[in-house]
Amino acid sequence: MTDLRFYNGKCVLVTGHTGFKGSWLSRILTNAGAKVVGYALEPPTDPSLFALASLSSDMQSVIGDVRDFDKLFDTFRKVRPDVVFHLAAQPIVRESYRIPRETFETNVMGTVNVLECVRRVGCVRSVVNVTTDKVYENKEWEWGYRETDRLCGFDPYSGSKSCSELATHSYIRSFFSDGATVVSTARAGNVIGGGDYAADRLVPDCVRAALRCEPIVVRNPLSVRPFQHVLEPLAAYLMIAEAQFADGALADSYNVGPAESDCLTVGEMADLFCKEWGDGQTWRCEKEENAVHEANFLRLDSSRIRTRLGWRPVWDAATAVAKTVEFTKRGLYGKNVRDTMDRQIEEYYHV
Repeated sequence: MTDLRFYNGKCVLVTGHTGFKGSWLSRILTNAGAKVVGYALEPPTDPSLFALASLSSDMQSVIGDVRDFDKLFDTFRKVRPDVVFHLAAQPIVRESYRIPRETFETNVMGTVNVLECVRRVGCVRSVVNVTTDKVYENKEWEWGYRETDRLCGFDPYSGSKSCSELATHSYIRSFFSDGATVVSTARAGNVIGGGDYAADRLVPDCVRAALRCEPIVVRNPLSVRPFQHVLEPLAAYLMIAEAQFADGALADSYNVGPAESDCLTVGEMADLFCKEWGDGQTWRCEKEENAVHEANFLRLDSSRIRTRLGWRPVWDAATAVAKTVEFTKRGLYGKNVRDTMDRQIEEYYHV
């Protein structure tokens, strides 16, 4: 497990801090004593975890677009971060079919802009660029993809993240080869957790249906995905940044996925949710006409990060669903969202 004391007193810049994963990461870092600076658009959903937890009160929040290089560089120049986590993205596969140009601009040129800021400002020691498990050319095979497999995402979102990986490795070879700044990419899968209000994601869709007392509608119940609680990949990102800060030889590309037993079908995840939610919650399959392409089978081989850094998943899929339902129901009963975040972070790091 990451020793979060490493971040105490360090200046950490998080792009995409107003999103679901960015909000959880920002809270972990502020609790660890870091000086956290976020750079992102306004929260992408309403409601949003960032607003509900009042996270801006404990960090510097800069509202800006990663495509706006001048504003982004001005932020880097002013705060001079030690560590950068790049999470800002257009992250929805189905949305990428609707706005492919914006998706590529954000996910590719946004990454280039972040790396160029790192190059110019000259003070950043450790960078983690968060991409996705969907960067690989999906051959629908039964074993997990390794970091050495071919990058070739199918849809605009996945393709743009493959390009983000290539741009990152070009910058590493061209500008960061002296080791003063070390950069890794992290490829995580389908994350779940409290406070995710995005559209076209399984568990948020489950929550919305449950709150309406309606059956959950599932499009592809037999599709296999590497589901994990949001704290799992965030712990890995924090571990990567800390490890390569001390030893630049550890910088690399890292898959971050659950145990093989937690690579479940969408239907199995819906079953877990219904069981945990209770109240007779059910789901049904409804095929979508003119559906966009989505992979049927996707697993990650996380041997590299397990072997090199000692990372291991902490919560299995059932626990991840239970924590998500707990978070949601506490909010319904008027419990403080930030207190719930803090309690679950504490539970995760002290299992």
